[in-house]
Amino acid sequence: MFWKINDAWLFYVIAFIALCIFAAGVSIHISTWRKSTSKSKTPFSWTAVKQSIVEIVLGVRLFKGDIAAGMAHFLMFWGFIILLIGTTLVAVQDHLYSFLTGDTYLVFGLAMEVGGAFLLAGIIWSLVRRYVQRVPRLERKLEDAVVPVWLLLIACSGFFLEGVRLAALRPEWAEWTAVGPWVAQFIPQATAQSIYPGLWWGHGLLSLAFIAAIPYTKLFHLVGAPASYYLHHSPVIPSKNPEDEMELGVAWEVSQRAFLDSCTRCGRCVEACPSAGAGEPLSPRAFVQAARHVLYEEQSSAGDIRFLQGFYPVEDKSAWFCTTCGACMEVCPVYAEPFTVVGKKRSLLIEEGKGVPDLLNQTLERLFNYENPWVSSKRERAAWAKGLDVPAVRAGGESEGLCYFVGCTTSFDARAQGMAVAFSSLLKKAETGFGILGDKEPCCGDIARVVGELGLFQEKRENCSELLDKFSVSDIVTSSPHCFHTLLHEYRGASFRVRHYSMVLKELIDEGRLKPGTGVKATVTYHDPCYLGRHNRIFNEPRQVIGSIPGVRLVEMAHHGAQSLCCGGGGGRMWQGADIRGEARMSEIRIKEARQTGAQILVTACPLCLIMLEDAVKTLGYEGEMKVMDLNELLLQSLCEE
Repeated sequence: MFWKINDAWLFYVIAFIALCIFAAGVSIHISTWRKSTSKSKTPFSWTAVKQSIVEIVLGVRLFKGDIAAGMAHFLMFWGFIILLIGTTLVAVQDHLYSFLTGDTYLVFGLAMEVGGAFLLAGIIWSLVRRYVQRVPRLERKLEDAVVPVWLLLIACSGFFLEGVRLAALRPEWAEWTAVGPWVAQFIPQATAQSIYPGLWWGHGLLSLAFIAAIPYTKLFHLVGAPASYYLHHSPVIPSKNPEDEMELGVAWEVSQRAFLDSCTRCGRCVEACPSAGAGEPLSPRAFVQAARHVLYEEQSSAGDIRFLQGFYPVEDKSAWFCTTCGACMEVCPVYAEPFTVVGKKRSLLIEEGKGVPDLLNQTLERLFNYENPWVSSKRERAAWAKGLDVPAVRAGGESEGLCYFVGCTTSFDARAQGMAVAFSSLLKKAETGFGILGDKEPCCGDIARVVGELGLFQEKRENCSELLDKFSVSDIVTSSPHCFHTLLHEYRGASFRVRHYSMVLKELIDEGRLKPGTGVKATVTYHDPCYLGRHNRIFNEPRQVIGSIPGVRLVEMAHHGAQSLCCGGGGGRMWQGADIRGEARMSEIRIKEARQTGAQILVTACPLCLIMLEDAVKTLGYEGEMKVMDLNELLLQSLCEE
């Protein structure tokens, strides 16, 4: 290890200093995590450990959607790991136990060359992608050049050092390796012996400096990414104090802190973001980087310790463009949730009372006063049910059957009301006991939650919980995926079961209580609502309902399932007016993609999607070519027109 190296003790002093600098940086990150996180708890989980190890070792999420990027990272990761293990074994050989001899040494040398080749190939591939192919989602900041070039110098100097050593010693087994002997043939023995010490120190200092720099560059993802994987898979016990939830506008779950620090600015989120794709001024990557910078400036005694990263200015207005669709989370290699970062920014803007769209302010006022974001009246909530003999849920005692939670949009919007009419008709045909809360039905508070008005959301959640308890509701079915998501995930400790109507329809068909007829003969395509699909992984049930209808042929759009495009109505955008516009409308982009399938009918299962997509059909002039229907309406038509 120290052939021809004098003052070997100095190497260990420098190594100790490098490790101290590394440890200091890591401690700053961890202390900032602890200061800025909320009061929820994350208990230890072996399951999370196992899942994290699999994802780290195999790089599963890195290959998702971009095999080239995944392979480049895979080569760098395993090259780095092999060389790290090899260097450790050399230290053991030199100081503790001699075992690298004979055939063992030959295998060891070959393995080190393979590791070096992996690292070198991965680095070169990454540089080619960024600077030659110029992949659009990849940035080209100073840090993006310095870090890989630094690694490249370490790898190349390691190979060159090996060649110089072989040129100086000329061992009989030299041909066992490939790169070293090739380098050695160009270097005279005397020259090799004289330059070896300088090269050794240069390679060593480059490597030690690299280790020291890890916490101060985007390389901290070497620590942050495993933490993000583990925290994503581990259970979270939220604080029982309601006041702690209000702090989430400025505080963070520890998993969110981990993903902020593990973000390498790869740009997958920007590439997948429907808002960015429509030419709107929203960059999930910029929000994550800006949020990380602000948090370290506010929470860390050392400030933001990252260097070379550049600054990411984010305009307040851009926070209102996010649909909270979750496309960014779906593609992120480290499970980052940029839409939660946007949500915190919205909370701060609402708390400060600045930059909130006028129409959204009016919507929140209606929600506060009238239990809905649509009209200044509570009495019209059950207007859709007049003359339909829809039963009401009885107060007092256990309610019979399902409580159909219609939701604000389905109750008040003229087009979405057709969903409620169709679903009620299907439940009657299936002879399923159900009831509605009528004009007593409150808002679940989802709109307030997604736009960042957490105080109003808490109030609506409390009101809704009290009313559901009063009516002894135990089994809820919703029209809206947004209501479904909120009741399922945000009503902590609730005693009721909640399902989306697509799940109920699938059950009724499986039980033979609904038997689709041949009343519809058409090619259809299905649009996955974001909060039903990506957020809650309900992809199959709606498709199984469509597939049960004789005469209907389902074709998929280019983006479907977890990669579905957003309609543009989520995240409170439905109530923000014409100011939220880009170069194109998300709903029109989606309709054009649907039209490419040749389908006559576009089916969805969300009131917001129904409204947005049908409006886009009209604005594009496709009314005679494509019809937008709700899943309930399609199924009911198959029964009625047989």
